[in-house]
Amino acid sequence: MKSINVKNLEYRAVNAAICASSEDCRLSDCLGQRFIAAGMSDKNIIIDGVPGNALGAYLNGAEITVNGNAQDAVGDTMNEGKIVVHGNIGDAAGYAMRGGKIFVKGNAGYRAGIHMKAYEEKVPVMVIGGSAGSFLGEYQAGGKIVVLGLTGKKIVGNFPCTGMHGGKMYLRGDCEGVVFPSQVTVCTAEKQDMDEIEDYISEYCSLFGVSKADIFDSSFTVVTPDSKNPYKQMYVAN
Repeated sequence: MKSINVKNLEYRAVNAAICASSEDCRLSDCLGQRFIAAGMSDKNIIIDGVPGNALGAYLNGAEITVNGNAQDAVGDTMNEGKIVVHGNIGDAAGYAMRGGKIFVKGNAGYRAGIHMKAYEEKVPVMVIGGSAGSFLGEYQAGGKIVVLGLTGKKIVGNFPCTGMHGGKMYLRGDCEGVVFPSQVTVCTAEKQDMDEIEDYISEYCSLFGVSKADIFDSSFTVVTPDSKNPYKQMYVAN
């Protein structure tokens, strides 16, 4: 693995160094550089520090691990690959995400998973270990969002699932006090629902050293679009 110190490098130079390497890369002293690994498909990249906005935007198969926090728009419109963040992430993570997986050990900011979508075999997945801010899954059109609430805070902020017209959201616990919009259906997850996300939760536990038994020692709430919701006909082809 090639070590690259990115202190004082702007993002174009960082990405050029990654692309020039025939090996996987480890970036040290990262501090706020945007667009790292944007569109990349064939690298494993470890980042020590805090990458800036749009980490892994348009990612097309590469795998990124961040040993720290990450800023806004992680995985913006990513197509394939995996992003693992051993900390918290900012706002709008997974915006318009259409494939691949994002795993976050800690919390996510506002508007995580907005406009997530799925097509044929591509089903994007985001697993958030802590809590998520307001507008989680706004206009979600596909994919799966899982929030585990392991930090002890309220699992999700205000206005989750606003305009949701596809996909599924899984929230650990009974979500008492969470106000959902009228166009979604909210119920306790059944075995079939849990079977759909067991592998993703197992992967989360393996990545971050969390007890799988502790996570499953709780009910989950599953949220899906109401079949009569008015947004579906605007965004989903028959």
